[in-house]
Amino acid sequence: MFDIGFWEILIITLVALLVVGPERLPGLAREIGRFVGKARRFVNSVRSDIEQELQTEELRKMLKGQEEEIQELKSMMQETEETLREDLKETEETLRENLDDVADDKAKKKKLDPEGRPATSMGADPTRKSDKPEKKVDGRPRIKRVPVAGNLDGDLLTDAPPPQPVERKPTEEADTDGDGTANKA
Repeated sequence: MFDIGFWEILIITLVALLVVGPERLPGLAREIGRFVGKARRFVNSVRSDIEQELQTEELRKMLKGQEEEIQELKSMMQETEETLREDLKETEETLRENLDDVADDKAKKKKLDPEGRPATSMGADPTRKSDKPEKKVDGRPRIKRVPVAGNLDGDLLTDAPPPQPVERKPTEEADTDGDGTANKA
């Protein structure tokens, strides 16, 4: 603020001593000290309020930026979910079409005679579908599942009971020296 040096303070003190007098000078100095203290406290409080407002404004900007990022992430997740649902639906339709084709092929094979020709006896038409309605589950054709062998989980893929593991019987130790007796160590 003001740049007051030692000499300026000395001159002000001498003028105040001459104007006010020696009796009232200490009381005046106390009042001036109180006034300067109040002024400093006021300036410091205003400064801290301004700094606090600036920090609050920065926090608001950061919060707004984070909310925008959250909205972007939500929209990305929704788009990804929609894409995955569409892909899943397309895959399901493709599988249903393939299953229908396989079922049609099986039906055609069943209608062939032993020589591999279409059965025409008794007026059977190999292109005509069976009069029997297909068994449907929840409005969809029932999928015939096939047994699976190996390390795959057959319970999930078959209607048949899971295959039973083959128990191996312990065999006697093999004859290692060829004399007909089992070697036991």
